[in-house]
Amino acid sequence: MTRILIPCLGRRVRDAGLSVVLLLAPGVHAIEYHVAMTGRDENPGTAAAPFRTIQRAAEIAVPGDVVTVHAGLYRERVNPRRGGDSPERRIVYRAAPGEHVELRGSDIVRGWTRCSNDLWRVVLPNSFFGDFNPFADPIRGDWFVPMNRPHHTGAVYLDGEELIEAASLEELNNPPATPYAVGWWFATVDASNTTILARFGAADPNRRIVEINTRRTVFYPDAPGRDFITVRGFTMRHAATPWAPPTAEQIGLLGTHWSRGWIIERNVISHSRCVGITLGKYGDEFDNTANNTATGYVATIHRALERGWTPERIGGHLVRDNVISHCEQAGLVGSLGAMFSVISNNVIHTIHTRRRFAGAEQAGIKIHAAIDARIERNVIVNAYRGIWLDWMAQGTRVSRNVCISNATEDLFVEVNHGPFVVDHNWLLSPVSVSDWSQGGAFVHNFFGGRIVTKPQLNRQTPFHRPHSTQLAGMSVIHGGDHRFVANLFAPSAVVRDPAACGLATYATSALPVVARANVYANGARPYPNEPAAVIVSQPIPWNVQTDSAGRWHLTWNGPTPPATLARPLASTELGHARIPNLPFVNPDDSPILFAEDVLGSARAPAPTAGPLQVWPPDGVVRLYP
Repeated sequence: MTRILIPCLGRRVRDAGLSVVLLLAPGVHAIEYHVAMTGRDENPGTAAAPFRTIQRAAEIAVPGDVVTVHAGLYRERVNPRRGGDSPERRIVYRAAPGEHVELRGSDIVRGWTRCSNDLWRVVLPNSFFGDFNPFADPIRGDWFVPMNRPHHTGAVYLDGEELIEAASLEELNNPPATPYAVGWWFATVDASNTTILARFGAADPNRRIVEINTRRTVFYPDAPGRDFITVRGFTMRHAATPWAPPTAEQIGLLGTHWSRGWIIERNVISHSRCVGITLGKYGDEFDNTANNTATGYVATIHRALERGWTPERIGGHLVRDNVISHCEQAGLVGSLGAMFSVISNNVIHTIHTRRRFAGAEQAGIKIHAAIDARIERNVIVNAYRGIWLDWMAQGTRVSRNVCISNATEDLFVEVNHGPFVVDHNWLLSPVSVSDWSQGGAFVHNFFGGRIVTKPQLNRQTPFHRPHSTQLAGMSVIHGGDHRFVANLFAPSAVVRDPAACGLATYATSALPVVARANVYANGARPYPNEPAAVIVSQPIPWNVQTDSAGRWHLTWNGPTPPATLARPLASTELGHARIPNLPFVNPDDSPILFAEDVLGSARAPAPTAGPLQVWPPDGVVRLYP
C-alpha cells in the first residue's frame, strides 16, 4: 500500500496536533525525505525537489522514515515531532553518505564598530533573538558554582572558536592571561537591545566570521517519549545549553529528552556552553530545587519511578563513534535516562578546560544511575574528569577505555554499592581512580596513577533489584568490598608519591578487599598479604605520545608484565557485592568472561596482568580505538 501526503493540508493538520500522513492500511512502506540547501520547504521532499530545512522533514516523518540531509551548513534547531515505534521502525536522521553536513545553533553577526584598538561593539535589537535571548539567560542550577562571576548561555565565536565571557567591563578592559583565550566578550541587555563588546585580538570581526549563540540546542525534542530515533553522521556546533544537574531537565546540544532506544553515531559535536550529549532527565516544577542535597536527589528518583522510570520506557540508547569536544560542563551526561545504554568508541576531549565556573557535574562522561550500562572503548583526553559514575552504578561495566591527561581523575565512582565491573582500561592520569564506592571488581587494568579512597558515612544512597530500577534498599558507603585481580600498577613519573599508588590504600578499609595476582612497578605497593602479587624492582618508564594523525600511543620501556593467573577469569568467581548481595554478571545473568585482552586477542592459558596478553616487541602500544 502507499501512503498519501497532502501538502496543502499539512499545516492545518499539524497545528491540530495530528499526523500529516494518512495510514491507509497495514504494510505501509517507509519514505525517504531529502533536505538540501537548494531546496524549499514547499517542495515534497524528494531527491529531485528537497526540503530546505531539516525541521520541515521532522514535522512529517513517521516511524520507518529516513531523513537524508545533503551537504551544507544548516542554522536551525531540529525538534523531532515524533519518534519510531520499535527498534525496527525507527526514524532515521542522517547526513547523506560522503557529504559534510553541519548544524549550528549560532548565527552570523556583522556590523561591528571599533571602539578602541582591539575592542569592538555591536548593538542588536532583542527581536533578533526571537523568544530566547541567551545573553539574558544566566547559567544556574543545583550544584553549580559560579565562582563569584555571572555566566550566561550566550557565546561569541571567531571563525568557529569560542571567546571567553568577561565577568565585568573591568575584566574585559583588563583580561587576565589564560589558556584557550581566542578573545573576550561582555554583553548587556536592556528592554530593547543587546549590546556585545568583544576583544578579537588582531582580528577585524568585519573581515572574519563572527557568530553568536541564538538557539538553546541543536537537536533535541521538546517533549519526552520520542523513542527510537537515529542521528547519524552530522557535525553539530554552538549551542546555548543550560547547566545540566541530575535534578533538572538535562538539555544538551544533542539530547534524547527522557526517551528510549536512540542511536547516536558518527557525529562530531562541539562547543556547547554546558553539555554535548544528554541522555537524561525530563523537566518539572522541581527542577533545581534539591538545594544541593542527597535527600533532594532521592526525592527526584522517587518522582521518576512514579513517572514510569523503567527499562521498558526509558534508556537503552546506543552512543558510538562520535567525537565530542569543547564543552564547558561535560561531554555526555545522563541522570536516570542512560540506564541499559551502550556508550562506545567515542573520542571525548577538551572538556571543562577554561574553568570559569565550577560545580559537581564536570567530566567527559557523567552518569547517574548507569544501571546495566556499558561504557567501553572510549578515548577521553583532557576532560577534567574522565568517567564519573555517580549513584546507582549497578550492573555497570566500564571496559577497554583509554583515559589520558585528566586533571582530577580518570574514573570517579561515587556512592555506588555495586556490583560494577572495571576491566581492561588504560587509566593513565596522575589519579587513576577516586573511589567513594563499594562493591566493584577491577580486572586486567593498567593504573598509571593513584587510587584515592574515601568512605561516605553521611549519605544514604540506593541500590536496586537485579537489572531493575526498583529500589531494594539504601546504605552508606563504608569503603572496601572490592576485588582487584590481575591489574598492572605502574605510576608515571609525574605522580608525586608513587608509594601511595597500588592497593595499600585499602589496608584500613572498613569492608575487606580481595586482591590477587596484581603486578606492582615504579614504587606502587600491594594490598597487605596479597596472594600472588608480583613486585617489579626495576623502574619501568612509560609515556603517552601522539602521532602525526593525532592518535595516542603508550611507549613502554620495560619487560613484558608476567602471567599471574593460572587461567582466564570468569566474573562468577568474584563473589557477590556485599550490600545488594548480587553477583558480577551481564544484564542477561550470564558470567562476564575475561577471556580476551583489550585488543580482542585470546588470553593464554596463563593470562598476563594488565590489559594486554602479549605486549608489542617495539614497546609501542597503540591506544586509539
